[in-house]
Amino acid sequence: MRICKCAAAAVSAVMALSLLAGCSEDDPLEEAVVGKDSFIMTLYPDIAPITCANFQSLVEEGFYNGLTFHRVVDEFVAQGGDPSGDGTGGSGKAITGEFSENGVNNTLSHTRGTVSMARADDYNSATCQFFICYTDLTYLDGTYASFGVVTEGMEVVDGFLDVPRSVGRMGEISVPDTPIVIEHAAMIESDSAGNPRVQFVVDVKPGEASEKETDTAAETAPPETAPSETSSTETETAAVSEESVG
Repeated sequence: MRICKCAAAAVSAVMALSLLAGCSEDDPLEEAVVGKDSFIMTLYPDIAPITCANFQSLVEEGFYNGLTFHRVVDEFVAQGGDPSGDGTGGSGKAITGEFSENGVNNTLSHTRGTVSMARADDYNSATCQFFICYTDLTYLDGTYASFGVVTEGMEVVDGFLDVPRSVGRMGEISVPDTPIVIEHAAMIESDSAGNPRVQFVVDVKPGEASEKETDTAAETAPPETAPSETSSTETETAAVSEESVG
């Protein structure tokens, strides 16, 4: 009887190890390399608690997996997280805009690497779309809810700029000809100060600029419009101004 029990225990242990091995093989973060195909974003809930909680919840439910960075503008931003893939979609749940113009003291400035929420005209219209600043865009301070910073792997985000792009609905060179896909987004260990961190694994296929892009770029100067989230019920010109995120 003891032999049977030992044999059963051994079989159970082998099965458990097999399951663990299977889980490891299925984990997209296991093979990801920060700075090559992934980057890490640190969130600051002490600055923007509502925004961070919403973003973390979306990450944990797998909302961003398979979505794209649909808008990439030189010297401006990389914008993504839209289920519609064109800047018009949302998660269905709007949150309070945590910035000074909306009565919230947000001290995180829009400098290079800062992550902030896109929105429509309504200050409380942000849901899931976010943008990463390529350069210092401090004129967005006070009107957009910054909530995190790309603390590792910003070179991967810079690599989005190597993907050939065409003119988008904002009249700028911004739409990647080959989709920049968020293969996986997951919460990882917090930093030493206890701030939550997210790792994004992306599929980026850089290439030579197309003839179409080159011709159009000569005719259209990309305006410095800020990333916005426009719901499908709003017009495409909503939240579009020279200093708005659209």
